[in-house]
Amino acid sequence: METFNRTVTEFILLGFSLGHQGEILLALVFLAMYITSLAGNMLIFCLVLGNSQLHTPMYFFLGNFSILDIMFTSVISPQLLWNLLSGDKSIPFSSCITQLYFYFLLGTVEFFLLTSMSYDRYAAVCKPLHYHTLMSGEVCVRMVLACWLGGFLSVLCPIIQISRLSFCRSNSINHFFCDTGPLLELSCTNTRFIELMDFMLSSLVIVGSAVLTLISYACIISTILRIPTTSSRMKAFNTCATHLTLISISCGISIFTYVTPSQKETLDAHKVPAVLTTIVCPFLNPFLFTLKNDSVKEALRKTVQKTYDTIMENILATSKGHKFVLGKNL
Repeated sequence: METFNRTVTEFILLGFSLGHQGEILLALVFLAMYITSLAGNMLIFCLVLGNSQLHTPMYFFLGNFSILDIMFTSVISPQLLWNLLSGDKSIPFSSCITQLYFYFLLGTVEFFLLTSMSYDRYAAVCKPLHYHTLMSGEVCVRMVLACWLGGFLSVLCPIIQISRLSFCRSNSINHFFCDTGPLLELSCTNTRFIELMDFMLSSLVIVGSAVLTLISYACIISTILRIPTTSSRMKAFNTCATHLTLISISCGISIFTYVTPSQKETLDAHKVPAVLTTIVCPFLNPFLFTLKNDSVKEALRKTVQKTYDTIMENILATSKGHKFVLGKNL
């Protein structure tokens, strides 16, 4: 391992120790998942945007979540695929810090958005008579903007502090992307303050989101249990269960990875959870949590039918036009 007496200008992402053939195979799997993730999430966004029956607060948040998934996985996947396919593991210092910033920005916004979605479900189930007032279009837009502003402000200071560190021990990062723990491990500067700040912010964002969501769902479950009919109770549970499952997975993985006093002590255990959050979850989310929804499936069916009818009309119109021109020539 190369040692430096100055600040590095690029890092080497060690990634996965699988050999060249193993990395090529892994890259093909990740590429298929990445393309499917882009297609699935973009399909959801277009369905929400183009179908008036999905212009409700719940689907507004799901559409935003789909765009967030696309951006989140795109921060990591292209660089990872290039490293695996080309064998070139280097990444410039500026690109590394940029990747680090957007990874935590989008991850933080995702937690805030999931918390907003739990409030939306709380308002829908527990305050149905006031739902349209509590969750008007203006309120939904403000909530999404607040999620982005909160994410921007919460990650800005730690990233600035990390970018100012001196990395003089090595330029080899024991990860497949630029994460805080591996970067702090390489610094020859005292990083205790940054580690403490990361721990406090991670705890506030992740644990805070989990607690607020649990409070919302405690109220929701209490209300659902008082619904007299079994079918209505099951419908309410099914609507909320997918969101609760999603935030449980996200919080569980993130708490294990980031809510620790020192991330440098558990570096080897971070790669598998990171694959789950950056590649697997954005790949699965459209199919497990949105496309199985009855309203989304109905909107998809109508969109496919409308597209098919439009194509057939254009083909018939073109065919009639050719016949008219041919008859005129004869």
